[in-house]
Amino acid sequence: MAALDRVKVLVLGDSGVGKSSLVHLLCQNQVLGNPSWTVGCSVDVRIHDYKEGTPEEKTYYIELWDVGGSVGSATSVKSTRAVFYNLLNGIILVHDLTNKKSSQNLYRWSLEALNRDIAPTGVLVTNGDYDREQFADNQIPLLVIGTKLDQIPETKRNEVLTRTAFLAEDFNAEEINLDCTNPRYLAAGSSNAVKLSRFFDKVIEKRYFLRDGNQVCHFS
Repeated sequence: MAALDRVKVLVLGDSGVGKSSLVHLLCQNQVLGNPSWTVGCSVDVRIHDYKEGTPEEKTYYIELWDVGGSVGSATSVKSTRAVFYNLLNGIILVHDLTNKKSSQNLYRWSLEALNRDIAPTGVLVTNGDYDREQFADNQIPLLVIGTKLDQIPETKRNEVLTRTAFLAEDFNAEEINLDCTNPRYLAAGSSNAVKLSRFFDKVIEKRYFLRDGNQVCHFS
């Protein structure tokens, strides 16, 4: 059997938002019983059928790189993480729906991974405003995932989800909100599963099928 082609997807976000639990659920279709802090980076693999059910269907490996979530802005911290950002094909931005700061920090994570935040600039969000020009020429597919949906009181859920919808819009990305301890949120055929599959298809297309000069520079 020929080796499968693969793509590299970074999983970024603050410590404690549930990145390891999410990656385990995506790759093993199981709940992670005893999550621990990720030091450095942990890599797991998901098998994905590109354009499933069509004549173009093909199986790929999706490498999910779970990067440790320290948000320290020290140059040494960023330099240590920078090695994981090489030759990336997609980014999953993970935030805790019960922690507004973890949502705001996604701007910092994304810019760091895309090599836009050359020097520490402190807070990237001012009074809720966001400069979309920072992503005007971004060719890396992004997906925003909010965790701990089960921990939001029903009375506040609409307010929280409205706020995070604007967050995903800023990144020009689709949004998935879930509870990593309940696999039903990613059940086959669900809207979340469809969004996830669409994101992985887009990552694969950017890596293997779109071949203009700029994209080859970024994705080959």
